[in-house]
Amino acid sequence: MPATDPTARPWLDAALPVDTRVELLLAVMTTAEKVGQLHQVANLDADDPDDVATLVAGGVGSSLYASGATAGNERDPGVRREAVEAAQRVALERSRLGIPVLVARDVVHGHRTVFPIPLGLAASFDDGLVERAAAVAAGEAAADGVRWTFAPMVDLSEDPRWGRVAESFGESPVLSGRLGAAFVRGLQGPSADDLADAGRLAGCAKHFVGYGLAAGGRDYDTVSVGENTLRNLHLRPFRAAVDAGVATVMAGFNDVDGTPMHAHPRLLRDVLRGEWGFDGVVVADWLGVAQLVDQGVAADAREAAALAITSGVDVDMVSGAYAAHLESLVDDGTVATEVLDASVRRVLRLKLRLGLFERPYAATSSPYPATSEPTDATRAVALEAARAAHVVVKNDGVLPLRADATSYLLTGPFVEEGEALLGTWTLDGRGDDVVTPSAAFRHRLGIADDATGERLWVDDGRFADRVQQRARRCDVTVALVGEHPWRSGEANSVTDLGLPPGQLDVLRALAAVGRPLVVVVYTGRPLDLGAVLELADAVTVVWHPGLEAGNALASVLFGDVEPSGRLPVTFPRSVGHVPTSTHQRPTGRPIPAAHDRREGRYLDDLTGPRLPFGFGLSYTSVTYAAPTVSAATAPLGGSVSVRVEVRNTGDRPAPELVQLWLRDPVAQVTRPVAELLDWRRVTLPPGGSRVVEFDVGTDAFTYAGRDGTARVDRGEVVLLTGPHAGDLTPVTVTVV
Repeated sequence: MPATDPTARPWLDAALPVDTRVELLLAVMTTAEKVGQLHQVANLDADDPDDVATLVAGGVGSSLYASGATAGNERDPGVRREAVEAAQRVALERSRLGIPVLVARDVVHGHRTVFPIPLGLAASFDDGLVERAAAVAAGEAAADGVRWTFAPMVDLSEDPRWGRVAESFGESPVLSGRLGAAFVRGLQGPSADDLADAGRLAGCAKHFVGYGLAAGGRDYDTVSVGENTLRNLHLRPFRAAVDAGVATVMAGFNDVDGTPMHAHPRLLRDVLRGEWGFDGVVVADWLGVAQLVDQGVAADAREAAALAITSGVDVDMVSGAYAAHLESLVDDGTVATEVLDASVRRVLRLKLRLGLFERPYAATSSPYPATSEPTDATRAVALEAARAAHVVVKNDGVLPLRADATSYLLTGPFVEEGEALLGTWTLDGRGDDVVTPSAAFRHRLGIADDATGERLWVDDGRFADRVQQRARRCDVTVALVGEHPWRSGEANSVTDLGLPPGQLDVLRALAAVGRPLVVVVYTGRPLDLGAVLELADAVTVVWHPGLEAGNALASVLFGDVEPSGRLPVTFPRSVGHVPTSTHQRPTGRPIPAAHDRREGRYLDDLTGPRLPFGFGLSYTSVTYAAPTVSAATAPLGGSVSVRVEVRNTGDRPAPELVQLWLRDPVAQVTRPVAELLDWRRVTLPPGGSRVVEFDVGTDAFTYAGRDGTARVDRGEVVLLTGPHAGDLTPVTVTVV
């Protein structure tokens, strides 16, 4: 394409195709300006002379507004529309080409309206709910000038020692893929053209790939994984996000069998771009390019820059390696001009798709007010999501609570908490906006806001002797225990999966009183709940539930809504059992469940999990009939229907998650003992029943064989139905 007069700026003609506009702009850019589009800085400030000079020179393409490398663990004043737009104005009005800056921020599970952490959202098993929550977050963040977020995280997480399990959708590739795709649609809109809408954000599937396998659950550690496990497990949710149209992908901090992901051309170029056809932006993680030096594959930042861009990393997040070295690397031929131009094209295309050239300022384009407060409408979605995150894992009949009981004791470190119930990675949420458990209980019981005693005692549990005395005076104790969000999230791995120090001692004292004890566990990871399950009459796992924490808790415990959450991860018996997940493949000496006690893999404990994937109770009982199939055989490329009757045998409505699992008994490579395939949510009236049907195409049996290519085998396939991974009934189909 011939050179274009930059003063005419023909690329601003919105009537032209996006790719044409990109080429018109690229034709007039200097190498330095091209490099600038790949340089991301932190917290651009229009009052900082150095930042202004960089903007005027066209030396920066995007800015991440964050408090630091581990912003999810820190508080900052919040992103301000005025600051964002002041920096944007410099780029547009004072740089030679007037290319807008793309503003990014971590909007992981909400902006001003905070939803449950992703692991809590995953407990809903509800694609539509996740999509609606992401749409709310996108609208609020876009109102503050943010147009790019680094979510969803679709790393499979089977090691609860790893703090970032809180950011994940759990361990199942199907669940993580479906919810990740739903999150992308919520952020970006259901169609590719929706990305230009003012209330949308560009999403980012992270961390590509295998980050959830960090050795020992230690954040940033190395990953040893074979091609079979990568393709049949860890790549699958990323493929689902790409198929959903995710605009960007982030490279992981980890290496994969010795090759750091920021320098991994086979996975970034051959698989992501080649096999999958991803044409969006690949962004580094914080300092990820420069850290190639620390990982021992680059001698210095210059070599790191060359490795990263030739491997497929388009945007350098805050390390400055591209800004310092990429121009000279192109000039001396170390990096081909075509490689640089391809990355710049992708960045410019993203900015045009977002409509930044037409509507660069949120103040004039967003339908939301700046720094909008949570509204009744956004709180309604947050309440629905928080309720769906509640997973009842034990109930000896004490739940639901009776509102007419004589008295309750509400105790534990979370009773008056707001901030701690938001969870990790809540940069713009405010603890003052959270409905606390104590406020919600008072409201539910019709008690004045500041009242305590008589029908409701509220005690934060600092003095265990006082708490125990009060428990003796009450009909039921509800103890709120678990982790502060500072104990989960990035760089917050642990070696002990028990409750934080002191909490179990208080629970033992409360159990010794002999009155009904309900334990509510707020957490960012699966914990070892063995002792808790023994001590308590009822246990509910709630994760970190967000803005509507108290209202959701009261409505579930008092039975105003039926508990519907299910575990999106396996809960191990102890830290010594880790990893324990549904990824386990058959061994040469399998252990039948009935023989675990005497023939297990451990001498000192059972082998199976404490709580299986998909487990969760309602306030009634549901029975499953044996599944049936529409035909005993299915032609390759055809389908078969699986039907199972579920019946509510109790006197309350039953929200049931009917699950379909797969076992491939003979394959080219070992397959999981059982792998989640699909699920249906149904609500059964008291005494009612329903036949749930799954239409299963044989393409659902696809897996990567020994050579890494996709295949479906002829032969027997076992389909299993049931309420969770530990209670499944099989039926066999033969693919012919």
